[in-house]
Amino acid sequence: MSWLLEQPKKAADMKGRNYRTPKGQPYTRGKYIHGAPQPKISKFVMGDAKGSYEYKVSLLSQNEVQIRHNALEATRIAANKVLFDKLGETGYMIRISTYPHVVLRENRMIATAGADRLQEGMRRSFGKPSGRAARVKPDQSIVDIYVNEPALEYAKEALRVCSTKLPTPCRIATERIAGN
Repeated sequence: MSWLLEQPKKAADMKGRNYRTPKGQPYTRGKYIHGAPQPKISKFVMGDAKGSYEYKVSLLSQNEVQIRHNALEATRIAANKVLFDKLGETGYMIRISTYPHVVLRENRMIATAGADRLQEGMRRSFGKPSGRAARVKPDQSIVDIYVNEPALEYAKEALRVCSTKLPTPCRIATERIAGN
């Protein structure tokens, strides 16, 4: 009887997992794409950009994956919240190092009664632009945080929180910046 309680899935309810694996050539040329949505990422660099820092802590992808622009924005907000609560406005710099170039398309289907007269199915199924994503290779940096020695653990904690927002397992790498 549990099958009676389940809600029918609508085709318009596209999830992020549908776009997780990179397939085919990236669809990136904005010159030819009319109505491509803007990326939701509001800032790519946050914190004190003019400060001098001793360490760079990076969040590295372990798999080849596409990351949607709203997931990148969620990671930025999560990292900034952790670091802002611990360090205040200065003492860190966050840089989102990937840009969502790939335009995602969706062939929207209507899943209501009488919808068979309105949709074409697989005929002309190229799809309309619905979002953006960044293609990330293994060991590519997604988010970089620049901090000094006392804030190193806070940066690692911020990246651990960030990694839960992404569709791939990630690892954290720390490196000392030369010249400091």
